[in-house]
Amino acid sequence: MTLTTYLVLHLSSVIVLVAYTFYAFAAPEETRRRVLMITGVATLLVLVSGFGMLHKQHLGLPGWAIVKFVCWLGMSAMAGVAYRRRAQADLFMLITLVLAITAVAMVFVRPF
Repeated sequence: MTLTTYLVLHLSSVIVLVAYTFYAFAAPEETRRRVLMITGVATLLVLVSGFGMLHKQHLGLPGWAIVKFVCWLGMSAMAGVAYRRRAQADLFMLITLVLAITAVAMVFVRPF
């Protein structure tokens, strides 16, 4: 696949992952299975396309990519946590927002 294909797949999957994660914080319990399936597929696509882009660019595993990986790991867990801990939804939404902003910042800053 080309770098552009990986990029489009990655960005689309990230948008779906973030959108459905925030939806999980407000969604009724009946939607749990469907939302967890969608976020699971999106998180797998984010991982595969992200590492595909790193491979295509011959970058190895730089520090900023490790930070993005940790952000991805945290965001992947948030949809499941959203259904289990309804009382703490505000805290987890803030954590999700910080993880998303940090991941986006690593794309542009690439500090190490």
